[in-house]
Amino acid sequence: MLIGILLPFAGTVLGSACVFFLKSLKKKIDKLLTGFAAGVMVAASVWSLLIPAMEQSENMGRLAFVPASVGFLLGIGFLLCIDEVVPHLHMYSDKPEGSGLSKHAMMLLAVTIHNIPEGMAVGVVLAAMQAEQSGITIGAALALAIGIAIQNFPEGAIIAIPLHNSGLEKKKAFVLGMLSGVVEPIGTILVLLMASTFTPILPYFLSFAAGAMIYVVVEELIPEMSEGKHSNIGVIAFSIGFVLMMILDIFFG
Repeated sequence: MLIGILLPFAGTVLGSACVFFLKSLKKKIDKLLTGFAAGVMVAASVWSLLIPAMEQSENMGRLAFVPASVGFLLGIGFLLCIDEVVPHLHMYSDKPEGSGLSKHAMMLLAVTIHNIPEGMAVGVVLAAMQAEQSGITIGAALALAIGIAIQNFPEGAIIAIPLHNSGLEKKKAFVLGMLSGVVEPIGTILVLLMASTFTPILPYFLSFAAGAMIYVVVEELIPEMSEGKHSNIGVIAFSIGFVLMMILDIFFG
């Protein structure tokens, strides 16, 4: 349980530490890391969240799709509302959504917002693992934690290095990159604390986390990996990340 909570955060910390060793990230590397992260998140949403949600709803017969569909759309709507309400700055963009905060603060908010569903996803899967009727094994929970940790590594680097290049000291850039991932273990723990409340409706929460993660991929990661030249690098990295996460889920599950 402790490994599942801390492992994704460790990925962010290690990725942010790249600021001490790398001066900058070339555009090709940006696309590669972003595409890889997107592939991991999509595969995790399908194999670790949506499929288990539908399997747990088999007793509904032909309506087994309802919890997964409703939860997925609610997850999309949740992140959409947060994106609309909270002022933030998208990665590698100079045009903020909202106002009143510094560029660094808005960038940190953007990444923190997009880390929320990942922490929720781990918490929901761990909670489902504790529920004997869920059918989710410790291996499946570990696969999701490993997959998100892998995804968080490039994300940490993508955050910290540009922040340093924009004028922040390396230590401050590292701390901000690290702090962007703090919301994940916090979110995981909060979901676990409320587990007994929503155990009967776990399929909805699993698909909710999937919807929120897919929103991040479509709204943030795919546009970044496809922008400008060499977009094929992002596609290739996406495919590798997707397959790797699929293998992890099947192997550990």
